[in-house]
Amino acid sequence: MTYPPQQPPQYPQYPQQPQQPGQPYAPFPQQAAGYGYPQGGYPQGAPVMQQRPPLAGWWSRVAATLIDGLLLGLIPFAFMIIGIVMIVMSYADCVDSTTNTVASTCEPSTGAIGTGMALMAVGGLLGFGLSLWMLYRQGKTGQTVGKKMMNIAVVRERDGQPTGFGMAFVRNLAHIVDGIPLNLGYLWPLWDEKNQTWADKMIGTVVIRTR
Repeated sequence: MTYPPQQPPQYPQYPQQPQQPGQPYAPFPQQAAGYGYPQGGYPQGAPVMQQRPPLAGWWSRVAATLIDGLLLGLIPFAFMIIGIVMIVMSYADCVDSTTNTVASTCEPSTGAIGTGMALMAVGGLLGFGLSLWMLYRQGKTGQTVGKKMMNIAVVRERDGQPTGFGMAFVRNLAHIVDGIPLNLGYLWPLWDEKNQTWADKMIGTVVIRTR
């Protein structure tokens, strides 16, 4: 009696996701077991699934936030300061140097006041526009300017993909919860298993290292 030749055992395949344009990090593999490896390990001889990128440390996240804060604050603040100085200087010519009082008959330069107010408005619009641009960058690529400089990125925990603009905006709002009880939520990554803030847990995001 003859037996059919033995076929090698077939194991489930764990395909690698292709690198997406604009993503500086390798995306997470699709899996149902949560963060890390599938429960029970891999079958013997099965191809090894790509490991998830390492989580970002707390200090790198703080540094990225400070860089973003400087970018969002310094440029608009410079415009607003220049505008305020122009308005103040327009009244300076009306001050009597001997009595340090403003002459009641003096009229400040309306052109200087108008220009100063325009610069203050530009500063406010720049701050708002830069904030939206930062959220767009984070939603599309996972990185703001600061995060790119620190080689970290915000991604969805379930699949390692960027959150999109809408959820990046919601995550930004959720940071309010992190700051309410003495900024405890911002400190939570120091001892959390997944280095998550409360906002990360609410939205389902993690911050990873990109290199």
